[in-house]
Amino acid sequence: MVFLDFEKPLEMLHDQLERLRQVGEEGDLDMTEQIKELENRIRSKRKEIYANLNGWQKVQLSRHPERPYTLFYINQMCKKFVELHGDRCIKDDKAIVGGLASLDGQTVVILGHQKGVNTKMRQYRNFGMANPEGYRKALRLMKLAERFGFPVITLIDTPGAYPGVEAEERGQAEAIARNLFEMAQLRVPIVSVIIGEGASGGAIGIGLGDRVYMLEYTWYSVISPESCSSILWHSWDYKEQAAEALRLTSDHMQHFGLIDGVIKEPIGGAHTAPEEMARLLKRQIKKALAELADMTPEARIEARIRKYEQMGTYEVVEPEEPKTRKRR
Repeated sequence: MVFLDFEKPLEMLHDQLERLRQVGEEGDLDMTEQIKELENRIRSKRKEIYANLNGWQKVQLSRHPERPYTLFYINQMCKKFVELHGDRCIKDDKAIVGGLASLDGQTVVILGHQKGVNTKMRQYRNFGMANPEGYRKALRLMKLAERFGFPVITLIDTPGAYPGVEAEERGQAEAIARNLFEMAQLRVPIVSVIIGEGASGGAIGIGLGDRVYMLEYTWYSVISPESCSSILWHSWDYKEQAAEALRLTSDHMQHFGLIDGVIKEPIGGAHTAPEEMARLLKRQIKKALAELADMTPEARIEARIRKYEQMGTYEVVEPEEPKTRKRR
């Protein structure tokens, strides 16, 4: 088990628990009561820690190396998943996966970012940073869904779109912009969920939906805390202050009206009970799809566009009348 910096008290208690179990096994002693007491202390301490997390700590949780990724959720929630590959232009981008699946008997198109579960797979998946062909593959799958009337589910978890020169040469910005344009008009329901990191255009490129949700310990922002710190303070040392200033966590996003809801995670984060997290995620997705199924395509599109038009605040300042100069 991997413990983050703010979880050090839990790590110490877990070490004590392991030693206690080892003593019981080696000495053939009944340590049931002591183990039970220590387990209760661990649960109590975990609740205490997770009741007071700041923005940076939630960012750390969203990046936890044991956190479940898109393919885990797909395999837990769906049956008969058939992955589809390629954008029909350049190649198959491994950072975005997707295909057809059965969600309790309902055929859906489900896709999302995939980071990789170990070092080798993270390199293979480019750490979840998609190239233009990844977004074009996603759009191809969404247009397929529209053709056959299947709902679209997108799972977002990326540190951003790939910033390499070759990605820009192949039209990274255009690919993301095209996805936004097409998703705004897609005639089938779209449910998007941020399951980890939701950074910049890399996230919004598959994140425009009728319903957008965030897991509790995730973040969604135009820039990461490290990059923000680097721009404002010319150093990564102020990333914690940047995380607070950006207000990028799920509770802030819901308060600002940028998402439709927050899906609670098990205490300790999704990685502590991944199967339970998949069950909670599936329940929310099915609920959203049931609500959207009652609307006509025209009504969904109109509501979708109106939803994004109303985001943010602005003020119209009337220009002042020019002052006339008096002649002498």
